[in-house]
Amino acid sequence: MIAWPISAALQSGAFDRVIVSTDDDQIAEVAIREGAEVPFRRPLDLSDDHTPTRPVIAHAIETLGVAGEAPSEVCCLYATAPFVTPEDLRAGLDRLSEPGVSYVFPVTGFAFPIQRALRRDAQGRVAMFAPEHFLTRSQDLEEAWHDAGQFYWADADQWGTDAPIYGPGAVGLEIPRWRVQDIDTQEDWHMAELLFRALEQKQ
Repeated sequence: MIAWPISAALQSGAFDRVIVSTDDDQIAEVAIREGAEVPFRRPLDLSDDHTPTRPVIAHAIETLGVAGEAPSEVCCLYATAPFVTPEDLRAGLDRLSEPGVSYVFPVTGFAFPIQRALRRDAQGRVAMFAPEHFLTRSQDLEEAWHDAGQFYWADADQWGTDAPIYGPGAVGLEIPRWRVQDIDTQEDWHMAELLFRALEQKQ
C-alpha cells in the first residue's frame, strides 16, 4: 500500500525529494525499493499508535535541517491514502503559493446532509442532532465537507507551530467522494480493495 502514494508523489513533479519517516526496517526497505528515501529513522517516542502527525513532520524537518538540507514547502502524505493522485498533489502545491494560505489539503462532501444526522442511545432510540431541520429539504441545506485524510501541504515553518490546520488560512481542495477511502480498520481495507478493483476494470 505504501507504494501507491510514493508512486503518486514521484509522478507529480511537485517534490525535490520523497522521504519516508519510519522506525520499521521492512517499511524502509519497501520505500527505498519504490523510489523514496529513508535518510533517518523515526525515534521510538514518535512511533506509537497515538503519536500526532505534526510532531512527526516537525521531526523530519528538523532532522533534515541539521543535515543542511532544510526544506521550504513540505507535504505530509499518508500511507493510508491509496487513491491519492499526482494531479491533486500538484494542485495542492500550486494553491499553497496563494497569499494568506497556511495549509492545503483535499476535502470531499458528505454523502448525506449532516444537518439531518441522528444520535442513537444504548437502547437504540434515535433523535436528531438538529431537529429544526426535520422538515427542511435536503437540497436546501448547506453542503458540508470533511477532510479526505490524504495529504497536507504547508510551509516548513508552519509545521513547527501550534496553529490549527483547520484555521483561517486553510484551503480545501475538492476531490470526488469515490476517490476517498481512509484505511484505519479491516472494513476500510475491504472497501479499498473493492474500489481499487473497480477502478482497474474501468481503465
